[in-house]
Amino acid sequence: MTNHLFSLVRDGAADPTRTVIETHEGRHHSYADLLARSGAYAAALVAAGVAPGDRVAVQVEKSAEVIFLYLGVVRAGAMFLPLNTAYTPAEIGYFLGDAEPALFVCDPAKREALAGAAAGVRQVWTLDAAGTGSAAEAADAQDGAAFADVPRAPEDLAAILYTSGTTGRSKGAMLTHDNLASNAKVMVEVWRFTADDVLIHALPVFHTHGLFVATNTVLASGGTMLFLPRLDSKKILELMPRATAMMGVPTFYTRLLKEPGLTREVSRSIRLFTSGSAPLLAETHREWQARTGHAILERYGMTETNMSTSNPYDGDRVAGTVGFPLPGVSLRVVDPESGVALGPDEVGMIEVKGANVFKGYWRMPEKTAAEFKPDGFFITGDLGKVDSRGYVHIVGRGKDLIISGGFNVYPKEVETEIDALPGIVESAVIGLPHPDFGEAVTAVVVGGEGAPDEAAVTADLEGRLAKFKCPKRVLFVDELPRNTMGKVQKNILREQFAGLFGG
Repeated sequence: MTNHLFSLVRDGAADPTRTVIETHEGRHHSYADLLARSGAYAAALVAAGVAPGDRVAVQVEKSAEVIFLYLGVVRAGAMFLPLNTAYTPAEIGYFLGDAEPALFVCDPAKREALAGAAAGVRQVWTLDAAGTGSAAEAADAQDGAAFADVPRAPEDLAAILYTSGTTGRSKGAMLTHDNLASNAKVMVEVWRFTADDVLIHALPVFHTHGLFVATNTVLASGGTMLFLPRLDSKKILELMPRATAMMGVPTFYTRLLKEPGLTREVSRSIRLFTSGSAPLLAETHREWQARTGHAILERYGMTETNMSTSNPYDGDRVAGTVGFPLPGVSLRVVDPESGVALGPDEVGMIEVKGANVFKGYWRMPEKTAAEFKPDGFFITGDLGKVDSRGYVHIVGRGKDLIISGGFNVYPKEVETEIDALPGIVESAVIGLPHPDFGEAVTAVVVGGEGAPDEAAVTADLEGRLAKFKCPKRVLFVDELPRNTMGKVQKNILREQFAGLFGG
């Protein structure tokens, strides 16, 4: 038996001399380097006692070494658990306590601050943005070329990605080797990726979009990635003439549209621009096409499902839609109450089924059972419809999710922190249209005696929540609107403050 996911990477590495990653400093890593370095990490992990099925948690800055480490974890038969670099020590403590990893890799600059959070982890390694640290040193001591991949079957787990929950506690989505491998194969086919493709990769690699959609698709095709540490509009424009594709979130496109250097000529070599992780405004879609001559291809996926739909490579890329279900993916829209399938243009709950759909939530069997129908369809929590042409439209989120700059924020987690502040009676956190972030996290607060002001609330939250979860504004009101059952009507708040950010 082979290592199911890594065998896909081996197939893509048919030309070992081809560059797989070119860093922003201009350093080139070939597919031969990738095979040797990932093997060295895998050998180091095994030597450190990491066994098949163990979790390896990682909170480090983006670098080529992180990709080699990710593949090393896969080759060692363990589960890769990437963590957002913005997470605070308190948040990291929860993830490490829940996942119980055999090993935790962190930035050496954060090692001391994370000591308490990692107290229960058997081993802690370090890795910085330059690719140095004790993790790299452990790999340096191994012969990567001699490592024999640990056999893993399609149904074995390859990764756990945490996704926020409406209760305020994150859930670990368990992703199998075949969840990731099958989805990468489909994306290569649907988006026409080949070894000649050069992808501008400016996405984070702790998120499914940057790690699995972008990276795995390129690796499966044998292509090349121009690796940027973060969104840098000017650098992206500089790289465009050398690239054939770019994957981004709506914020990428709104910021690039502000650059006078964005022209048809500079983007002439690009054959594919994709957008996901958040809704792309139809206005952005139209403006991008007018400026560049390219229609952005919008698609739809989740941490739990990888990619489920895509606008067509050939054919109409309809603004405001996420296209058609991918090959092998079944999608239906049902009445949220009765579960009865709905007809064209009827809005209901989106459910999906296929090899792309995750195995369940880590150590949450009851939550897993509640999210799957008896016939195997996963309840996405997203409201949508399928039009008469078969295009899928996302019209809302039944789980009250906010997507800001491509990152998921669940209101309950933020509300819990605000409500714990002295003088706060209650709060409601909503997403409001924002021209740059898509949605801006906004807190509407009822304050009592001694309540802090907006600046004080914001300052307090910055020490306990990742920056992308912190409200862009804190608004004070006398009371929150409620229905006859006493439930806060967030739709009224969204309407009342809709123009706050001019979005």
